[in-house]
Amino acid sequence: MKRSTLFLQALFIGILIVLSTAGISFGQETEAQEIEKLGTQLPIWSIIPFIGILLSIALFPLFAPEFWHHHYGKISALWSIILAVPFIIFFRGEAVHEILFMYIRDYIPFIILLWALYTITGGILIQGDLWGSPGLNTLLLLFGTFLASWIGTTGASILLIRPLLRINKIRKTNIHVIIFFIFLVSNVGGSLTPLGDPPLFIGFLHGVPFFWTFKILPDLAFNAGILLLLFYLIDSYYYKKEGLSKLGVHIRGIILTDKTKEKGDIEIDEIISRYKQETHKVERVKERLRVRGLPNGLLLIGVMGGVLFSGLVRLPEVNILGIPAEAQDLIRDAFLILLGIISFRFTPHQIHKDNGFTWFPIKEVAYLFAGIFTTIVPALILLRAGESGNLGFLIKAIKEPWHYFWITGGLSSFLDNTPTYLTFFSTVLGRFYPGVPESTAVARLIAEHHVYLEAIATGAVFMGAMTYIGNAPNFMVKSISEENNIKMPSFFGYMGYSIVILIPIYILSTFIFLR
Repeated sequence: MKRSTLFLQALFIGILIVLSTAGISFGQETEAQEIEKLGTQLPIWSIIPFIGILLSIALFPLFAPEFWHHHYGKISALWSIILAVPFIIFFRGEAVHEILFMYIRDYIPFIILLWALYTITGGILIQGDLWGSPGLNTLLLLFGTFLASWIGTTGASILLIRPLLRINKIRKTNIHVIIFFIFLVSNVGGSLTPLGDPPLFIGFLHGVPFFWTFKILPDLAFNAGILLLLFYLIDSYYYKKEGLSKLGVHIRGIILTDKTKEKGDIEIDEIISRYKQETHKVERVKERLRVRGLPNGLLLIGVMGGVLFSGLVRLPEVNILGIPAEAQDLIRDAFLILLGIISFRFTPHQIHKDNGFTWFPIKEVAYLFAGIFTTIVPALILLRAGESGNLGFLIKAIKEPWHYFWITGGLSSFLDNTPTYLTFFSTVLGRFYPGVPESTAVARLIAEHHVYLEAIATGAVFMGAMTYIGNAPNFMVKSISEENNIKMPSFFGYMGYSIVILIPIYILSTFIFLR
């Protein structure tokens, strides 16, 4: 594995060296003009490497799991090279600029934020006499849905997924618990404030008032309410099917007092057999609910403060390899790295051990998203070019609020939802208020056509749940779950769940809120 890691690092370093030495030349054209020019020149088939990496993520774990486990980083790097080399050959400086821009302004901050949240929440351990009953599971999902709007979908997901896995460890059927967790905590729950999900934060930076997103509360309540009710019914069905509905007290007692095995490692069949035969009498021992590693909670608040700082403070730009970077963003990233180091250095090792903390999930996400962020560049350029680009036919067809919901959501299921949100946010401003300054246009849009903004916001946030790559925490939750021996559905298998469960709810939501 060490050789594979070194090989992968060498590949990415090579790519960056090629990019940084290729030279950047733009003449007198603005960035917007460059995007429009590239959008008209790039063929639609330039998105093939992006489709290729998506298919690799979907099919390799299904048909060649061992090969994928050992070589997923190389496959990601290969697709990056397949896109980067011809892109740079044909478009030279413009291509170099776009790829470097994606890495410096998007990928690196994205990974730093994920790493900081993963490291800090890995030092928070929730323990207690808790059992994964339908009622408790539903309450935990409800709490996570609320929390996601205040500490972000990523923060809430990484904080709560381990306790959820722990209390459901001996459930025979628990995949549905993780899937609904992704639906609710990793996506839908982040729609109430700009802190919840990056697209809403971008809207806030472009003039949407901080508390305006509370207007989405009816949409959130409707979607989350149906999902929570559906989850409770499904979980209750499996709970009864497993023969656990009458065994709660006895199960907790056995888990807590049996010294012959590790806590939580007793099979359900063994528990039921003991209960029915009454050959194993145990005394119920309660373990009070407690949270270890509480200082990490303060560091988690610090992460949110750092994100807010970068959005509210304006400092001079800094040039990095020809890419303008905001100084406040660099300060934020350095601050997040510092918080992560402090957390890992001062959190007791036993907490990490009891939490099952390893670096594999964040490493997997970092390697795969390095390829995704590279190969996604042509698709985003084509979209950002607007009506003059080679995807102009798509932009021109969008007129009604529900159009914006479905197109923003559909693209956010596969593309980065932040630039997708910004693309259609700019599109609707240009449609209603061409030539009007952005601050004035946003205020008028909220006053006169707020339903369009609601459609774009809910589409970008809600439909991130449609695929594993629709939102950053989705893949992280999948990886952590698999590391805890949960056999998660394949890429297309997960989409099967999301299509069957989410699409009917979104159709209802469209008719109720966006017509």
